[in-house]
Amino acid sequence: MKRRNILAGGAGLATAALAGGASAQSFPSRPIRLIVTFPPGGTTDILARQLQPQIMATFGQPVIIENRSGASGAIGTVEIARAPPDGHTFGLVISAVISTALISRQPYDPIRDLTPILLLARVADILVVPMSSPIRTVADLIAHAKSHPGLTYGSPGIGTSVHIAGEMFALAAGVEMVHVPYRGGGPALTDLLSGHLQLMFGNASSTLPYVREGALRAIAVTSAQRVPYLPDVPTIAESGLPGFAIDEWYAFVGPAGMPAPVVERLNAGLAGIITQPAERARLLDMGAEVVGGSPADFGRFMQSEVEKIGQVVRDAHIRME
Repeated sequence: MKRRNILAGGAGLATAALAGGASAQSFPSRPIRLIVTFPPGGTTDILARQLQPQIMATFGQPVIIENRSGASGAIGTVEIARAPPDGHTFGLVISAVISTALISRQPYDPIRDLTPILLLARVADILVVPMSSPIRTVADLIAHAKSHPGLTYGSPGIGTSVHIAGEMFALAAGVEMVHVPYRGGGPALTDLLSGHLQLMFGNASSTLPYVREGALRAIAVTSAQRVPYLPDVPTIAESGLPGFAIDEWYAFVGPAGMPAPVVERLNAGLAGIITQPAERARLLDMGAEVVGGSPADFGRFMQSEVEKIGQVVRDAHIRME
């Protein structure tokens, strides 16, 4: 991807930051700016505000949350990429940071323009149908889709994990389904509950409450393994499509060129927060499983995601509408 214009001067910023004496010993020396790439009230924002007090306590500085939403997270991601790489500005992003760049040709490259800090958590998508649906298993769904081409599934928008999961499923199962993008997960769930959609690969954080109260039927989860909050619900892989696996993930990233000692300081501090038993339990109750790991671990994971999602985008001919 050759989308450098909006990020011109990044190398100069990195040099200036280093010349200014950025180091793990002096970091942080002023308030931290945490950019959230989605609007207030959504899962990303809730996670950021839930962690905000612990981040302030860990680093001894105020943490100012800025919601920079729009374009499935791309607007906020560009803001992160353009920030001075001294560690005082970083952001909370989701997996759409990759698919949005691949689909809509956003002016950032998720590998070259961002510094991986910490993979916070992974959230499985849940394949759900209305309780009135005759579909009870993945095999039922595949058979129904083949005899009734054009089943509709909703998503919070093009390029979201919910959309990518649906396209992956259609390709793997050899069926045709119609993607219906909405301006958020809420409206899509409303139409699913009312029967205007046949199915959805819903984010666990937003879908799980409806499954627990019996309003939606969980058919399978998209993750590689079963999830602890729905232990009796099989994975799509074990339901007849071996190798199928995709999660939505949440992560902390900064601009390219951050000094390694500062990245390690951020990683250690943030990892210490999310691995606390109380925080881990609170995240799990939201349907999010803590990941953690080193910046290098996250960097390798992000590269593999670029390759996997890029293949789906090409095979499914996904384009922004």
